[in-house]
Amino acid sequence: MQTSTFVLVPGFWLGGWAWDEVAERLRAAGHRAVPVTLPGLDPADPQRATATVTDQAEYLRGVVAEQPDPVVLVAHSGANLPTSVLLDRDPTAVARVIYVDSGPVADGAGFDPSVPADLAELPLPPFDQLQASLDGLDDDALRTFRERAVPEPGAVLREPVHLDNDARRDVPTTIVACSYPSEVLLKMAREGHPMMAETATLRALDVVDLPTGHWPMWSRPADLATTLATATS
Repeated sequence: MQTSTFVLVPGFWLGGWAWDEVAERLRAAGHRAVPVTLPGLDPADPQRATATVTDQAEYLRGVVAEQPDPVVLVAHSGANLPTSVLLDRDPTAVARVIYVDSGPVADGAGFDPSVPADLAELPLPPFDQLQASLDGLDDDALRTFRERAVPEPGAVLREPVHLDNDARRDVPTTIVACSYPSEVLLKMAREGHPMMAETATLRALDVVDLPTGHWPMWSRPADLATTLATATS
């Protein structure tokens, strides 16, 4: 069996703890699993609110460089921002990138450039205001999410990324489609939807379906671990 090192990067408001169940299953299958807490998401860091996407990308680059080959970089949701920057800076850094209910971002894109310049950080909004599917999350999962969520640094939310290395599009890529079926995501990519337009430029892309909500590491952890491992075989 081919074994891999999975660097697991959670999306907004989350630390590496969000991957606990998936990491446990990957390790049980013989893989290495390295959950990451990006700069800005460590509640013990007094300077965390000043973190930027560039800071996160540089940190992630260091984590990846410390691992044995081959490295599979797994980016959930908003972790696509520093992941895209990392791959632009060094397309050879990883053997594969797997976006979980996400995808690569385009040059000049940001999560929400309209976020006010004076907003230092954004706490996890009320669940009924989240524009993401909570399907599959029980009360315990939602309670843990709320209790452990860390406010997202404002700069990470509004900072556009700058990408100019076409070789980033050669990195083997898998997208795990959860909230939307793969056929919908690919149609969005073909039609140039801002959320998925960059996906249409990838030259080595696989898309797999894992129907659930936006946080499959909690709603379907065993299936997600299997999907990640299968993507590298």
